[in-house]
Amino acid sequence: MEKGRAREFDEFVAARWSALVHLARLLVGGDRHQAEDLLQESLVKLWFVWPRVADGAPEPYVRKVMVRAAARSRQRRWWGERPVERMPEAAVAGDVSADVAERSRLETALARLPPKQRVAVVLRYYQDLPERQVAEALGCPVGTARSHAARGVARLRQLLAEMNEPVR
Repeated sequence: MEKGRAREFDEFVAARWSALVHLARLLVGGDRHQAEDLLQESLVKLWFVWPRVADGAPEPYVRKVMVRAAARSRQRRWWGERPVERMPEAAVAGDVSADVAERSRLETALARLPPKQRVAVVLRYYQDLPERQVAEALGCPVGTARSHAARGVARLRQLLAEMNEPVR
Protein backbone atom coordinates (compact mmCIF):
# COMPACT_ATOMS: atom_id res chain seq x y z
CA MET A 1 0.00 0.00 0.00
CA GLU A 2 1.34 3.44 -0.82
CA LYS A 3 2.38 5.77 1.99
CA GLY A 4 -0.51 8.18 1.38
CA ARG A 5 -3.08 5.41 1.78
CA ALA A 6 -1.30 4.10 4.88
CA ARG A 7 -1.43 7.59 6.40
CA GLU A 8 -5.16 7.84 5.57
CA PHE A 9 -5.72 4.50 7.30
CA ASP A 10 -3.79 5.67 10.38
CA GLU A 11 -5.80 8.89 10.46
CA PHE A 12 -9.08 6.98 10.17
CA VAL A 13 -8.11 4.66 13.03
CA ALA A 14 -6.95 7.57 15.22
CA ALA A 15 -10.14 9.53 14.56
CA ARG A 16 -12.61 6.67 15.05
CA TRP A 17 -10.84 4.44 17.64
CA SER A 18 -12.79 5.63 20.66
CA ALA A 19 -16.22 5.30 19.05
CA LEU A 20 -15.37 1.93 17.47
CA VAL A 21 -13.96 0.43 20.68
CA HIS A 22 -17.07 1.57 22.54
CA LEU A 23 -19.27 -0.08 19.92
CA ALA A 24 -17.17 -3.24 20.13
CA ARG A 25 -17.53 -3.23 23.92
CA LEU A 26 -21.30 -3.13 23.62
CA LEU A 27 -21.26 -5.88 20.98
CA VAL A 28 -19.22 -8.28 23.12
CA GLY A 29 -21.20 -7.70 26.29
CA GLY A 30 -19.01 -5.21 28.13
CA ASP A 31 -15.55 -6.79 28.30
CA ARG A 32 -13.03 -4.12 27.27
CA HIS A 33 -10.28 -6.61 26.45
CA GLN A 34 -12.51 -8.66 24.18
CA ALA A 35 -13.73 -5.42 22.60
CA GLU A 36 -10.21 -4.29 21.81
CA ASP A 37 -9.39 -7.72 20.37
CA LEU A 38 -12.54 -7.60 18.24
CA LEU A 39 -11.74 -4.13 16.96
CA GLN A 40 -8.12 -4.96 16.20
CA GLU A 41 -9.19 -8.08 14.32
CA SER A 42 -11.64 -6.00 12.31
CA LEU A 43 -9.09 -3.29 11.57
CA VAL A 44 -6.67 -5.89 10.22
CA LYS A 45 -9.36 -6.99 7.77
CA LEU A 46 -10.04 -3.35 6.90
CA TRP A 47 -6.31 -2.82 6.24
CA PHE A 48 -6.33 -5.44 3.48
CA VAL A 49 -9.26 -3.84 1.66
CA TRP A 50 -8.40 -0.22 2.48
CA PRO A 51 -7.52 0.77 -1.11
CA ARG A 52 -11.03 -0.33 -2.20
CA VAL A 53 -13.06 1.17 0.68
CA ALA A 54 -11.01 4.24 1.71
CA ASP A 55 -12.83 6.59 -0.65
CA GLY A 56 -16.20 5.00 0.05
CA ALA A 57 -17.41 4.06 3.48
CA PRO A 58 -14.74 2.50 5.70
CA GLU A 59 -16.71 2.84 8.93
CA PRO A 60 -19.77 0.84 7.81
CA TYR A 61 -17.37 -1.78 6.46
CA VAL A 62 -15.48 -2.16 9.74
CA ARG A 63 -18.78 -2.06 11.66
CA LYS A 64 -20.11 -4.95 9.57
CA VAL A 65 -16.90 -6.94 10.12
CA MET A 66 -17.18 -6.32 13.88
CA VAL A 67 -20.82 -7.41 14.00
CA ARG A 68 -20.09 -10.65 12.19
CA ALA A 69 -16.97 -11.39 14.24
CA ALA A 70 -18.84 -10.65 17.49
CA ALA A 71 -21.58 -13.08 16.50
CA ARG A 72 -19.01 -15.78 15.73
CA SER A 73 -17.03 -15.22 18.92
CA ARG A 74 -20.21 -15.41 21.00
CA GLN A 75 -20.65 -18.99 19.79
CA ARG A 76 -17.30 -20.04 21.25
CA ARG A 77 -17.63 -18.72 24.76
CA TRP A 78 -14.78 -18.72 27.26
CA TRP A 79 -15.50 -19.01 30.98
CA GLY A 80 -12.01 -18.23 32.35
CA GLU A 81 -10.69 -15.28 34.29
CA ARG A 82 -11.65 -11.74 33.42
CA PRO A 83 -8.80 -9.28 33.86
CA VAL A 84 -9.48 -5.68 34.81
CA GLU A 85 -7.58 -2.63 33.65
CA ARG A 86 -7.03 -1.14 37.10
CA MET A 87 -7.63 -1.90 40.71
CA PRO A 88 -10.60 0.00 42.18
CA GLU A 89 -9.65 3.43 43.45
CA ALA A 90 -11.17 5.98 45.80
CA ALA A 91 -14.32 7.76 44.64
CA VAL A 92 -13.94 10.59 42.14
CA ALA A 93 -14.99 14.12 43.03
CA GLY A 94 -18.74 14.35 42.62
CA ASP A 95 -20.91 11.30 43.04
CA VAL A 96 -21.44 9.60 39.70
CA SER A 97 -22.19 6.22 41.24
CA ALA A 98 -25.85 6.28 40.22
CA ASP A 99 -24.90 6.91 36.58
CA VAL A 100 -22.25 4.20 36.66
CA ALA A 101 -24.64 1.75 38.32
CA GLU A 102 -27.33 2.43 35.71
CA ARG A 103 -24.87 2.05 32.84
CA SER A 104 -23.56 -1.19 34.35
CA ARG A 105 -27.11 -2.46 34.77
CA LEU A 106 -27.87 -1.66 31.13
CA GLU A 107 -24.65 -3.30 29.89
CA THR A 108 -25.37 -6.40 31.98
CA ALA A 109 -28.84 -6.63 30.50
CA LEU A 110 -27.47 -6.04 26.98
CA ALA A 111 -24.97 -8.87 27.48
CA ARG A 112 -27.86 -11.23 28.25
CA LEU A 113 -29.60 -10.58 24.93
CA PRO A 114 -29.13 -13.06 22.09
CA PRO A 115 -26.33 -11.84 19.79
CA LYS A 116 -28.48 -10.72 16.85
CA GLN A 117 -30.91 -8.85 19.11
CA ARG A 118 -28.01 -7.18 20.95
CA VAL A 119 -26.40 -6.12 17.66
CA ALA A 120 -29.70 -4.78 16.32
CA VAL A 121 -30.39 -2.78 19.50
CA VAL A 122 -26.86 -1.38 19.71
CA LEU A 123 -26.67 -0.40 16.05
CA ARG A 124 -30.20 0.98 15.88
CA TYR A 125 -30.44 2.85 19.17
CA TYR A 126 -26.87 3.47 20.32
CA GLN A 127 -25.29 4.08 16.91
CA ASP A 128 -28.58 5.60 15.63
CA LEU A 129 -28.29 3.80 12.31
CA PRO A 130 -31.30 3.52 10.01
CA GLU A 131 -32.97 0.12 9.80
CA ARG A 132 -31.54 -0.46 6.33
CA GLN A 133 -27.95 -0.18 7.59
CA VAL A 134 -28.71 -2.40 10.57
CA ALA A 135 -30.10 -4.99 8.16
CA GLU A 136 -26.98 -4.73 5.98
CA ALA A 137 -24.72 -5.20 9.00
CA LEU A 138 -26.71 -8.24 10.11
CA GLY A 139 -26.95 -9.59 6.57
CA CYS A 140 -30.73 -9.94 6.67
CA PRO A 141 -33.86 -8.24 5.29
CA VAL A 142 -34.99 -4.93 6.84
CA GLY A 143 -38.08 -6.56 8.35
CA THR A 144 -35.95 -9.16 10.13
CA ALA A 145 -33.60 -6.48 11.47
CA ARG A 146 -36.62 -4.49 12.68
CA SER A 147 -37.95 -7.62 14.37
CA HIS A 148 -34.59 -8.31 16.08
CA ALA A 149 -34.50 -4.73 17.35
CA ALA A 150 -38.09 -4.78 18.62
CA ARG A 151 -37.65 -8.13 20.36
CA GLY A 152 -34.32 -6.98 21.77
CA VAL A 153 -35.84 -3.82 23.25
CA ALA A 154 -38.75 -5.80 24.71
CA ARG A 155 -36.39 -8.36 26.25
CA LEU A 156 -34.15 -5.56 27.53
CA ARG A 157 -37.12 -3.96 29.29
CA GLN A 158 -38.03 -7.30 30.80
CA LEU A 159 -34.47 -7.93 32.01
CA LEU A 160 -34.17 -4.45 33.50
CA ALA A 161 -37.49 -4.87 35.31
CA GLU A 162 -36.33 -8.23 36.71
CA MET A 163 -33.12 -6.61 37.93
CA ASN A 164 -35.18 -4.07 39.90
CA GLU A 165 -37.22 -6.73 41.73
CA PRO A 166 -36.10 -7.35 45.30
CA VAL A 167 -34.42 -10.69 46.03
CA ARG A 168 -36.58 -12.95 48.22
